[in-house]
This record gives sequence, C-alpha cells and structure tokens, in this order.
Amino acid sequence: MRAFNAELSKLFSLPGIWLAFLIGAFAPAVFTALDSIAEKEEIIAGVSTRLSEVGYIGLSFGVQGVIILGVLAVSSEYLAESSESGGGQQITTSLTVVPSRLHFLLAKAGAVTVISILLCIVAIMTTVSATHLILGEYAPAFEWSRLIGAVCYWTFTALLAFGITVLTKNGIIPLAVLMINSSVVSFSVLLSKITKLAFYLPDRAGLDMFMFTSDKFHTPSTGGLVMFAWVAVFFIVAAIVFHRRDVAS
Repeated sequence: MRAFNAELSKLFSLPGIWLAFLIGAFAPAVFTALDSIAEKEEIIAGVSTRLSEVGYIGLSFGVQGVIILGVLAVSSEYLAESSESGGGQQITTSLTVVPSRLHFLLAKAGAVTVISILLCIVAIMTTVSATHLILGEYAPAFEWSRLIGAVCYWTFTALLAFGITVLTKNGIIPLAVLMINSSVVSFSVLLSKITKLAFYLPDRAGLDMFMFTSDKFHTPSTGGLVMFAWVAVFFIVAAIVFHRRDVAS
C-alpha cells in the first residue's frame, strides 16, 4: 500500500499530468458540445440518424488524457534528475525504495488504473451535462452499461500505454502512435476495411464496449475480453522484460 501511495504522489507531482487531466476531463465535453449543436440542427431538419451516439463519440476521443497518463507514469522514471540529486534517473531511486520490480510495476499500474477510472467518471459527468445543456429534451438517455464500458475502455487504454512505454523506456513513440491512432486516424479502423482480423486489435475491440456503430463486430463483453487480453499480454511481457533489464542501460 505504501508503494501504491508513493506512486500516486509521484504522478500528481508531474507537471504534464495536469495536461492529461485537462484533456481527459474537458475534451470529451467540448467535442460533445460541438457534436450536439450539429445534431440539434439535424433534429430540427428531421434528418437525425445518430442521436444515440452523441456523447459516446466524445468519450472515445477523450481517451487521449489517459494515454498521456499511462505514458508519463513510466517515462518520467527515465528522465534525468536535477544536478542537486546527482543527475541520475528516478528509476534508480524508485527501485532502491521498492526492490521488487514486480511489486513496483503493480503499484504503478494500480495508481494509473485508479486515476484513469476517476478521470473517466469526471469526463462522463461533463459530457452528460454538455449533452443535456444543448439538446435539452432531445438529449439521449445514457445507459449505465455503456458508460461502464467507456470506463473500462479508458482504463485498458491507459494500461496499454503503460505497458508499451515500459517496453520502449521512452514516451515519444507510444505517445505519438497512440495519440494519432485515437484522434487523427485509426489504423485498426482502416485495417478493418481490409481484414476482419483488425476487429481483434485492442482499440477496435474496446470501442465495441460502448460504441454501437453500424460496423459493430463484437458484443460489449466480448470486446472487453479481447481488449483485456491485450492488456494482460502486454503487461506480462513488459514485466518479464523489466525484470531482466539493466536499469542503467
């Protein structure tokens, strides 16, 4: 528990973590507000076809916040400390305090999980509020099962970012790839047009937990299991590599 509390404290001390909170908590609401305005115009014109997805689309884009969280949780350990602290890396100090590498990773992953869940709950609150504020009586009824799916999607995405960063020891690659994939262009969505195997990629399967689109492939539970399997595999591989790695390398 002390290691878990220490990891929470370290995360909250990172300057970049506030960018993650800002994006995670408010980006979904902003996106949803713009989408709701467009949807209201379609409702008035009598051509609305996607009212049930308003709000959930914003939650799918807001996942960038927890991607930053998962990456920073690991990459910050490999940044050089100040000259007053000897100029070494934080990871050396962390493993001196918590000698068990598995215990260290579990504590850090636990902190990422808790913050991701809380951040998604805040995002849901701001998103639902924005939807009702703009659409009023036209606002869709949000389903608890789909909202829980969104929480799972955020949490699993954060842990994927966490595991990939453990493997790379650098935040630039996983941050760039995951941010682009979840906002600009989804590589798995593009691949799904070519092969059905792409539906088993983590982000594509995870979206089926709460996004009920026309090309939906999995049930919410199956999509969640597929994404969880990816998370488990990445964490196991990351734990093995981290256990065998020379920290100073």
